[in-house]
Amino acid sequence: MTEKYVVDLQTVSSNTLRDLIVEGRVRGKLFIHTGYFKNLQSDEELRSISESILEITNLASLYEDVSTELISHIPKGLRIEDFVTDKNHFLINLALELDCTIITSDEGLAQMSKASKIKYIYREPEKKIPSFTKYFSEDVMSLHLKEGSYPYVKRGKPGRWSLEKIDEKLLTRAELESIAREIYDYAKSSYEQVKEIDRKSSLIAQLGHYRIVLVKPPLSDGMEITIVKPVKSLKLEDYRLSERLMKRLEEQAEGILIAGAPGMGKTTFAQALAEFYLRKNKIVKTVESPRDMNLPVEITQYSKTHGSSEELHDILLLSRPDYTIFDEMRDTKDFELYTDLRLAGIGMVGVIHATTPIDAIQRFINRVELGMIPSIIDTVIYIKYGEISKVYTLETSVKIPHGLTEADLTRPVVLVKDFETEEPEYEIYVFGERTFVVPIRKEQEEYDETKKGIMKMLRKYVPSVEIEIEKKDDMYLVKVPIKYYNKVQHTASKKLRRLATRYETAIELIPI
Repeated sequence: MTEKYVVDLQTVSSNTLRDLIVEGRVRGKLFIHTGYFKNLQSDEELRSISESILEITNLASLYEDVSTELISHIPKGLRIEDFVTDKNHFLINLALELDCTIITSDEGLAQMSKASKIKYIYREPEKKIPSFTKYFSEDVMSLHLKEGSYPYVKRGKPGRWSLEKIDEKLLTRAELESIAREIYDYAKSSYEQVKEIDRKSSLIAQLGHYRIVLVKPPLSDGMEITIVKPVKSLKLEDYRLSERLMKRLEEQAEGILIAGAPGMGKTTFAQALAEFYLRKNKIVKTVESPRDMNLPVEITQYSKTHGSSEELHDILLLSRPDYTIFDEMRDTKDFELYTDLRLAGIGMVGVIHATTPIDAIQRFINRVELGMIPSIIDTVIYIKYGEISKVYTLETSVKIPHGLTEADLTRPVVLVKDFETEEPEYEIYVFGERTFVVPIRKEQEEYDETKKGIMKMLRKYVPSVEIEIEKKDDMYLVKVPIKYYNKVQHTASKKLRRLATRYETAIELIPI
């Protein structure tokens, strides 16, 4: 009697089936289900599956006692759609009805077969390392491949990198398609790939540490593959934070924004912060798209692509994590989810693109009420060149906004303070129907610079300790003792006028 087998196609890309046939362990008829052609998302998937089946057929033709057959039999009580949603369950039922042995490299399918008392052959897949990994030396951040162009790598570290050509040969479409199939085959055999966004003309996926972005016509003018890998993984202690900031992150900060320009190391810092909270015995979860953080298994990573904001909201509220890391906040729904979870009492860490620290806060303006912002965001950490460049804290005060003078203009004002100095740098307030973000530190710096210039010029005529400089409206009042007044008035008045022109202000000399 001829032995019958149901083949899991993962055994082809992992070379498992080839080895079993060559070794003589598999002899008989190999059934391959047409469900593998159901619901394919890309030409690469279709090509990969077709090539796998062709490889099995060609291999079987070398042996008289091995044959292949494509079947479309659907087990009782199931539909072809079930093959897509739960392939392993479908193959188990197929093997039961056809009295077949399952050949697989999927440990999960092997365990299900064992539990169902179905004959199976399992062999751990042989992992083939993708060829593109040879370009990723320790200092390579990303690989850039496009048909008709030379291959390039970014070498260096966040904010300080150079673009280098790695080959003098122009890439062809066939070469890129070969790399795409290699990536797809490796993913099937290693179970490491996570498809985050899979569209007709683009694919974003995570393969181990590598984030892969594949774009092809008509969306782009040529096939392009970009592969990004973190240069290094850091612990929070590697950032040499001040004792004061470490204490705030550990005891107080629960509405954190990590801001910075693209490629500056925001996600690396967020990853270090997630592991820091885990070491402090906190329950930590992440919301990512794509899921590219390399985190311990204790931290659950949710995909924003595969779940709606409402679904993630319900899961996070009911599972009650101590902290949620929200990577790559982009649209209004992301900000609404961050806000809602933060107001529910969950510690939130949001990662956001911003060219300056204040830009990160402004992304929340007009999305939430101004007075609620300090309740949502209490700490802003700005990352530049892979290091912490600035830290802001937020608080609400009722005062006359900076630059206004009338007492009846008193209103709630959000103060944005430098964390280390506790000096306000910005005020945010509503005036009429508009929200204003007013820099304070800039004016203070201008005042200090002008005062320093006046002091330096008058030092020749008056001892510095006897000079008083006061700014009133847009004028600097320079007060000097009466005994020096006439001398300064006659010998330094022209220099004071030149200073006033230089600093675009008015300077008035007053005797005291």
